[in-house]
Amino acid sequence: MIFGTDYLTMLRPYWTGSKSMIVGYVRTSTIEQAAGYEGQIAELNQANAEKLFCEQISALGQRKALDDALEFVREGDVLVVTKLDRLARSVSHLCQIVEQLQRKKVDLRILNLFLDTATPTGRLMISLLGSIAAFELEIMKERQKIGIAAAKARGKYKGRAPTAQRKAAAIRMMLSDGLHPAEVAKRLYISRSSVYRIKAAKGSAVQSVDSQNQKTANIS
Repeated sequence: MIFGTDYLTMLRPYWTGSKSMIVGYVRTSTIEQAAGYEGQIAELNQANAEKLFCEQISALGQRKALDDALEFVREGDVLVVTKLDRLARSVSHLCQIVEQLQRKKVDLRILNLFLDTATPTGRLMISLLGSIAAFELEIMKERQKIGIAAAKARGKYKGRAPTAQRKAAAIRMMLSDGLHPAEVAKRLYISRSSVYRIKAAKGSAVQSVDSQNQKTANIS
């Protein structure tokens, strides 16, 4: 029987008492084989994970099981994953997750990196990753400024495309994964109307292709 996260959290004291838990998170993309999924589960079981949150979703999709795991863990727990890319989309995303876990006094363990934030070495590694993320952001901004200046000098600078259009690929990916437009808008920090416009534009493009194919078939 499957219960909601809030219900499971409420029941925790009854089956664990005050004991902390090792909680595992498993993710494979929608195109990966079942072997990868089962392999992660086997590794986490060997790491003594007592509860697993599992999902099969693309890197850009809504990670409901991850959200549930982050909600479920409490002070003293350890969240365990097999690899960094199973958990986070980017270094900055990893830092956000670590910050959320730290607020709850929960440690993170990444098996293939031998990284454990319960140790001084693990905390140092996370700190370095955070510094790298900030450095990459500054480098990206600097390159963008240089590119804009060069384009203006050539008289070819047209300004950047609207935010929603720049995120069109991510919007379509999330919608194809079944994410509601309102949730897509929330995650990408854009308006719901922008998501619906991208969705409608995609539908129009598909209809146009179908119409063209039909005309070609009629001519044949």
